[in-house]
Amino acid sequence: METFLANEEGYYGQFGGAYVPEILHASVEALRQSYLPIIRSEEFLTEYRSLLRDYVGRPSPLYFAKRLSERYGAKIYLKREDLNHTGAHKINNTVGQILIARKMGKRRIIAETGAGQHGVATATICALMDMECVVYMGETDVLRQRANVEKMRMLGAKVVPVLSGNRTLKDATNEAIRDWCCHPSDTFYIIGSTVGPHPYPDMVARLQSVISEEIKSQLLEKTGRDYPDTLMACVGGGSNAAGTIYHYIDDPRVRIVLAEAGGLGVDSGKTAATIALGQVGILHGAKSYVIQSPDGQIEEPYSISAGLDYPGIGPMHANLSEKGRGKVIPVNDDEALNAAFELTRLEGIIPALESAHALGALPKMNFRPDEIVVLTVSGRGDKDMDTYLKHFGK
Repeated sequence: METFLANEEGYYGQFGGAYVPEILHASVEALRQSYLPIIRSEEFLTEYRSLLRDYVGRPSPLYFAKRLSERYGAKIYLKREDLNHTGAHKINNTVGQILIARKMGKRRIIAETGAGQHGVATATICALMDMECVVYMGETDVLRQRANVEKMRMLGAKVVPVLSGNRTLKDATNEAIRDWCCHPSDTFYIIGSTVGPHPYPDMVARLQSVISEEIKSQLLEKTGRDYPDTLMACVGGGSNAAGTIYHYIDDPRVRIVLAEAGGLGVDSGKTAATIALGQVGILHGAKSYVIQSPDGQIEEPYSISAGLDYPGIGPMHANLSEKGRGKVIPVNDDEALNAAFELTRLEGIIPALESAHALGALPKMNFRPDEIVVLTVSGRGDKDMDTYLKHFGK
């Protein structure tokens, strides 16, 4: 039977793999050989599950959104990752990766961040584990996500503003990889999404799969069956989406719908709609769809959301789109902003701008009245209040 999960070489169909500079080959190979034995061990599972329960606050609720359901004519459940410690899904992954790093004898942690949620989650768990933490963040994002920058610093992390390129997530990732090249022996790079060379996409997806694991049991309790008709999530690199769909990815009964950042419009030149516009290429160590010029230069992405303005997409999601297993819908800035305010007014939940893109796909859908939809609210909107107020007034 065909699977949409990674094969042993780290490929999802034609996408994935490990394309790294020679200086990093030994580090990536050591991680590839180590990650599965570690995360399958009873010692890891016991500590990981304990931290998720007692520190992160899992399981996160699966909430029936009554008024939102009435608006869109379906039974819509929200997976509330915004209620995790640090306010997003990111900590599911950082808890797991730091346990792997510690088991591999690494003492220095580096990370990249866009919206700052992965940076905060990494800094948080480094404080807990007493490990050195350096977070790379594009200067554009440093300015628009000031609250998260100060949280990281308060937690003891060194935040390095990146001044190259568009000064956003792509550039922060470039700098983190350069750092890793300079410190391969003692440094562990905690990547925040299902991107990068194998084993990162598979490792991050496995660590985030706690989301779909919980959805199965929670849906069974609430509806009498353990699968939805439709799963929805936002996708940039794709970790919350990977976690949402992981246990359903090979289940043909479940429709997968992902929302990417349309920016000012797919044809505007100011977008991060990778599936809509991308060509096959190599970015940050993996083969995937990449927004690039005709001569192969990476195009600068744009989105109002600091967490979705990435010119690539995780190889899992590239394969889902190519094979027709998942539908990826571009959602523009204004559609996401309107969706954020709609959820706030209908359900009293202020979502992160990233999550608002998934909500912004709802008006583009046709649901049956009895259709069970699970939509992941990947983070809360505290970090985006300045943007919301700027666009809608006080």
